[in-house]
Amino acid sequence: MAKKGYWVVSYKSVPTPGIFAEYAKIAVAALEKLGGRAIVVGNPAKTHEAGVDQMVVIVEFENLQQAIAAYESEQYKPALAMISSAAERDFRILEGQ
Repeated sequence: MAKKGYWVVSYKSVPTPGIFAEYAKIAVAALEKLGGRAIVVGNPAKTHEAGVDQMVVIVEFENLQQAIAAYESEQYKPALAMISSAAERDFRILEGQ
């Protein structure tokens, strides 16, 4: 069985919440078409060690290739352009179980 692909996104700052809300609508619609499913969205319940109390989003895909393709897709590009000026984030694509 193929391993799943994940977007793991930590938001360092969201200085323009209004734009972020619009980004979320566009991103969710694109992800639904691209096979992504948000499995975690929210702030940490508790942080340890060097943990930072910042919003985290984890999106699951059927495989790593689908996760990479979704980020680079034409459907996600409008959302990506919007969020680049609305938030600072740490965005990683991982392969997992």
